[in-house]
Amino acid sequence: MYREDAPLIFSGNSNRKLVEAIAAYLNTAPGKANVGRFSDGETNVEIGENVRGKNCFVVQSTCNPVNHHIMELLVIMDALRRSSAGQIIAMIPYYGYGRQDRKVAPRTPITSKLVADMLTAAGADRVVSIDLHAGQIQGFFNIPFDHLFAAPVFLEDIRQRFERPPVIVSPDAGGTERARAYSKRLRSTLAIIDKRRSAPNVSEVMNVIGEVEGQEALLVDDMVDTAGTLTLGAQVLLDRGATRVVAYAVHPVLSGPAMERIESSPLDELVVTDTVPLNERANACKKIRVLSVAPLLGEAIRRIHMQDSVSALFV
Repeated sequence: MYREDAPLIFSGNSNRKLVEAIAAYLNTAPGKANVGRFSDGETNVEIGENVRGKNCFVVQSTCNPVNHHIMELLVIMDALRRSSAGQIIAMIPYYGYGRQDRKVAPRTPITSKLVADMLTAAGADRVVSIDLHAGQIQGFFNIPFDHLFAAPVFLEDIRQRFERPPVIVSPDAGGTERARAYSKRLRSTLAIIDKRRSAPNVSEVMNVIGEVEGQEALLVDDMVDTAGTLTLGAQVLLDRGATRVVAYAVHPVLSGPAMERIESSPLDELVVTDTVPLNERANACKKIRVLSVAPLLGEAIRRIHMQDSVSALFV
């Protein structure tokens, strides 16, 4: 049970079901806040209870529509700061603009850093996120940053679903560290897909490094956006002799042609988390299964509020 000075959990409109699940895990109710829009589209926020001196957690995934949800998060935090909140913790299960973490060409922005600066300016005292696309984003902040991982949620499910450890496959060279971590914990083998990207959201599979023939293959990634990487990867793994292919991706962004690709792909199953809410079509897709990170986020909130170790969750 919580102490008398229990934290308050507020939410924008990006993922209210997740916030309700987090509150249920903590045996409390979401904080009272009216988050809406004026007739011209401007974000309007009014906090509906006393927050003076209290730890306030604002849970908001910056998913589609990304810019609107970022603005909601900023305005909520500004409202809390002007209401004398004790500590404001921005909990961003999915960190939008995470792929723009460096200059990839001349005269381009580093938008991940811009978002970090805006969050700090709006009043965030701490930031929490799950499976950043690039770990170095933590260094864009001059305030504490807790980087959580969905791995414990995925690993428990994998152990229940597979009779023997599947070969863990990284869909590109950049995800090798993540795949190796899963492979180590499952005591399984590792493979890497050598992928070349000719343009944003366009990829072409070139080769598979590692042995997959005669084995179940498990693709792991931090997100699935247009699903080109996963579906092409699944096909090439089957072409190399894998018996079946399952994918685990933390953030189900699922934009553009993603659903058409998944439904027509040889993927046996795509397992995601509820960091990003699924649209109606994705909810109805039999190939997609959702695992909840509400207990993980709820436990992180409890530990931050009680000043316990968060990293101990991943030992």
